[in-house]
Amino acid sequence: MQFKRDILRIDPSEETSRISAFVQEQVVAVYRREGIVIGLSGGIDSAVMAELAVRALGTDKVYGLILPERESNPLSSSYARAHAEKLGIEYREIDITQTVESIVSYSFRDEFLKRLVPEYSPGCRYNITLPTDLLERDSFSFYVLQVQLQDGTIKKKRLNFEAFRAITSFANVKIRSRMIHLYAHAERRNSIVAGTTNKTEFILGDFCKYGDGGTDIEAMAHLYKDQIYQLADFLGVTPEIINRSPSPDTFSLPVTDQEFFFRIAFDKLDLLLYAWEHSVDIPEAARVIGLTEDAVKRAFADFTTKNRATAHLRELPHSL
Repeated sequence: MQFKRDILRIDPSEETSRISAFVQEQVVAVYRREGIVIGLSGGIDSAVMAELAVRALGTDKVYGLILPERESNPLSSSYARAHAEKLGIEYREIDITQTVESIVSYSFRDEFLKRLVPEYSPGCRYNITLPTDLLERDSFSFYVLQVQLQDGTIKKKRLNFEAFRAITSFANVKIRSRMIHLYAHAERRNSIVAGTTNKTEFILGDFCKYGDGGTDIEAMAHLYKDQIYQLADFLGVTPEIINRSPSPDTFSLPVTDQEFFFRIAFDKLDLLLYAWEHSVDIPEAARVIGLTEDAVKRAFADFTTKNRATAHLRELPHSL
């Protein structure tokens, strides 16, 4: 197939029918359960999955869980509630701060951050970021800790790999805590847990193993993020969610998925990822997308690195 700018265009109606049939088959024939439980994050992926589940099973068999903790962006819960009410599904909001605290305390995390940035104190907000100008210039993938002090000042600290792993382990506790709650409710309701990972995240490893990657079905893992947006428009997802910048929402200081992980704006990311996945020649990819060949080379190299480094996330546990 010729590589072109609209290569990712789908028929949303046809795709909705296909996914709905898959969801219905999995719930009824494969798992033999009564319904589906979805974690509603206030983001586009979970909103689209909820829309698809309702079309597959009906509103009475779809249950939404909104699972903030004390550092979550309040907009996330607000958008999730509004979308659940728009769908007409039953939902519940549970603050998981106590669950997170029972595994790794926030004070332990704060002590670690203070060793990196002495000015840090409880109540300061923080995130970690990567350079977002991958297409413009060569740069190393060094994560930077950003701490917003009480007076609004931003302090930055470049992280070594050990510090990066420690900070992301704190964030992953939040993600895995949500999955505990999702399965607790799914089992009580004789339901399955629906994942919300898309193909862009799956290929590059932007998900947490046994967190948002630990689900019963992944009905959208064949769709690039661009295609999720096409479905969202077709399905009538609330505009606030569609227009919101995708974010992991695991740090107290907001950060976008581009700043935290992808390093490339979504209007070019998926075309580049498709080209990399299907071995499109670099000159051809550059011409179609409107980039320099050096920019495409940098993107392809980054994809290769991320895909290899996260291969273990996509594998089942090894056994003899």
